[in-house]
Amino acid sequence: MPLVRIDINEGRTVGEVGILSRSIHDAILAEYGIPERDYFHILTEHRAGQIVAQDAGLGFERTGGVVMIQIFTQAGRSQEAKQSLFAAISANLALAGVAGEDVFVGYVENTAGDWSFGYGRAQYITGELNVPRK
Repeated sequence: MPLVRIDINEGRTVGEVGILSRSIHDAILAEYGIPERDYFHILTEHRAGQIVAQDAGLGFERTGGVVMIQIFTQAGRSQEAKQSLFAAISANLALAGVAGEDVFVGYVENTAGDWSFGYGRAQYITGELNVPRK
């Protein structure tokens, strides 16, 4: 169950924002085999100048179309699985018109006990939800 935060600059239509979210979710579905309804995205639009995303010295320029993605998910997936996910996200976003240099992903891992889906309970720990397989 990934929780995905997506930060973008203002200027896209509601439909375009939805396509970005869906493109990222489809990549996670394909690469990690999670259920369709494990769809938890927070999309935030920012005014000009509120996202700073340089190239970390890699020698490319980002545009105002940058898509900053944070994925919070349970630990245990291999580095190869993560790399495959990053590539799938980039490929899906390319189909949505986002240049590869404008795709930034931060990946944060945690444990089953770090999630509550409601009612103040840690459903993976209480057994109400099965811990996702890696």
